[in-house]
Amino acid sequence: MSLHLFDTATRGLRAFVPLRPGRVGMYVCGATVQSSPHIGHVRMAVAFDVLVRWLRRSGYEVTLVRNVTDIDDKILAKSAEAGVPWWAWAQQHEREFTAAYDALGVLPPTYEPRATGHVTEMVELMERLVERGHAYVTGPGDVWFDVRSWADYGALTNQRPEDLAPSPDDDAGADGGPVKRDPRDFALWKGLKPGDPGDASWPTPFGRGRPGWHLECSAMAQRYLGEAFDIHGGGLDLRFPHHENEQAQSRAAGYDFAGMWLHSAWVTQGGAKMSKSLGNSLLVEVLLERTSPVVLRYALASVHYRSMLEWTEETVHEAEATWARLAGFVARASERVGTPSADDVAAADLPTAFVAAMDDDLNVSAALAVVHEHLRAGNTALADGAADLTVRGHLVAVRAMLDVLGLDPAQWVDQGGDDRTARALDALVQAELETRARARADKDWATADAVRDRLAAAGVVVQDSPTGARWALATDLED
Repeated sequence: MSLHLFDTATRGLRAFVPLRPGRVGMYVCGATVQSSPHIGHVRMAVAFDVLVRWLRRSGYEVTLVRNVTDIDDKILAKSAEAGVPWWAWAQQHEREFTAAYDALGVLPPTYEPRATGHVTEMVELMERLVERGHAYVTGPGDVWFDVRSWADYGALTNQRPEDLAPSPDDDAGADGGPVKRDPRDFALWKGLKPGDPGDASWPTPFGRGRPGWHLECSAMAQRYLGEAFDIHGGGLDLRFPHHENEQAQSRAAGYDFAGMWLHSAWVTQGGAKMSKSLGNSLLVEVLLERTSPVVLRYALASVHYRSMLEWTEETVHEAEATWARLAGFVARASERVGTPSADDVAAADLPTAFVAAMDDDLNVSAALAVVHEHLRAGNTALADGAADLTVRGHLVAVRAMLDVLGLDPAQWVDQGGDDRTARALDALVQAELETRARARADKDWATADAVRDRLAAAGVVVQDSPTGARWALATDLED
């Protein structure tokens, strides 16, 4: 089976066939840097990071563009409230997003353009739309996309134009003059209004102003990926109006634009979409104060990208327990047979069932089931004193599969990742095993049995072998 992905536009699975053999062009809507990143923001980043990793592992050369929206109404409003320049406010939060991506092991994009750096491309696209009769001007700097001029408007989200809600963009022009022609028309460019910072505007043939939200992505995608590219991604909440408007203005300008649309689902709390109104408890910075980055990544990456992720304390606890099992096996197996190199892991043949799962719209649940099959077999091999070659085979397989998900334990350790939980647990258990070994040597069976019972009560199973005692979490053997 070749790679199949769920295309939002066609509302079904499609075989992925790139425009150019062996190469993939992908545009993912990045952050609007108006505030600090929360777990919902990075869930989308991790989801598309897994896709990029799988495409590259499958032999594709991937060009990933992830934009930064560093100018919009909310940035202007929040920076004014804080009493700092809008550009300083945007830069501060852009750095926070970058730190969050890095902490969770999200690979950097090939290009990460800012909206403010691509005004020239936006103006050119806007002029093209006006010339073609798909956009119009109502006042100095106010330019609108004419929804009625594009018959396919609504196609991406399967909506009829007459059923669409009005655009949230202001009806009135910068000078309070004529309103837009249709309530559904959306802003390509917003004229400078009284009270706006003067440096938050740029000159255009239509008057001074700043970009509308949707125009920037069409312009930057065309700049870095050309008139047609393979995949456009983003969060589920961006389908309408943002992505619908992107597609309409790009195709109205004569560009094929995205061949396939992918959308990741939300993080929810109590069934409600994760948002800033729920408070600061789910800010990435706050979560990382009490949870290791790799555990957060596991919690995010282990759920199918199109499935809603209900975030609770149990979500983190389950991720911590699973990560401890995975990291514990890799540490014990590496101690036994040595640590395979990153090149060996990257070159390893992946299990057929794992490949089939990932090719099935990134079915990570099924893929992780294969990981746990090898985890169980590897723990059994360690406990039974199996040949080093057998242990090493399971070790490489587990690491190679986890590497696809950005979760190879050895790589997290090498990169300075936080493996404190696994190391602390191993140190404590090893100390207990040393106490038990001394007791057994002294034939103090009561003490030896007490140690074993104490570990068993904590969920640690001791396995005696000709080469000495080994330990595993009880769930390692039960998974």
